[in-house]
Amino acid sequence: MSGMTSTSAWIQGVLERRLTAAGRDFLAGARAEIAAGCDEVRFAGLISLSSRHVPALPLAITVEESAAAAAALPGWNPERWNLRETARVDLVLARSSLPGFERALEGAFPYADLGEGCALYKSLALLPDPARFAHRAAEGARSNIRALFESTVCDTPYPARWFDAVAWRQCVIKALFVEAPLWRVHGLDARLDAELARMALDLALERHSAGRPVNPQLWMVLGPHAQERGLQALEREFGAGTQAGRACAALAFGRLDAAAKARARLPEKAERERDPVVQAALREALRGAVTQLSFRAFDGPVPKVV
Repeated sequence: MSGMTSTSAWIQGVLERRLTAAGRDFLAGARAEIAAGCDEVRFAGLISLSSRHVPALPLAITVEESAAAAAALPGWNPERWNLRETARVDLVLARSSLPGFERALEGAFPYADLGEGCALYKSLALLPDPARFAHRAAEGARSNIRALFESTVCDTPYPARWFDAVAWRQCVIKALFVEAPLWRVHGLDARLDAELARMALDLALERHSAGRPVNPQLWMVLGPHAQERGLQALEREFGAGTQAGRACAALAFGRLDAAAKARARLPEKAERERDPVVQAALREALRGAVTQLSFRAFDGPVPKVV
């Protein structure tokens, strides 16, 4: 079973178990119309019409369904999808093997509202030959609208697998600007490098120089590529940052290379620390194996300077 076929089967099974009879009837009719070769305008129209028949309720998948999704496409996590966008992705997949699909998909983007746009971007990793849509995904990854950005970049294998080095680094830094949950960018740890660490440190310096707080999740980007400059920046954040900033700096200490980690003197920091959140982060850093998932508790809004 191909990846696209298995993800399509997963989506149709989830929808079948959750839609009302009226919703199932609409979707079956829309799929049939698409399969019969409806034109591009009608295709986009059917995606839009989903709002009349399918509510935007949380998909609320089970543990078993989540595991099956990950097995169908590693790196895909639809647990935050809603019912309506799932139905819209189903319609995109129904068109994906027909002639003229690329033109039809591109034609749907300019007229999409926010919900439709999110569904279209979420569909990209599930399509046959996803690499051909890298330019479209890169556009979504440049969006200042957080919902569109997250639909392109978070809970999907697309950026890590198909973005080149430049597009990948840009999307990671953009996540920090739009305050998207960087820990949900699949494959982040595997694609850390020295240039990305340099870009993150430049951003931190710019924020500090302007008297503005640093997004706490920035510190996960350094990984083992922090070097002396990164260690100094982490020490500064650990000494004077917010609680979230200090905790993320503590976790980042645990991701340094062995020499830098030794210079950070984590046992001494843990012994002196009195904040329980920061102390817990230091203990995790001391245990080792700090991954991007370790930062999941710190993706709230960055404090604003008043």
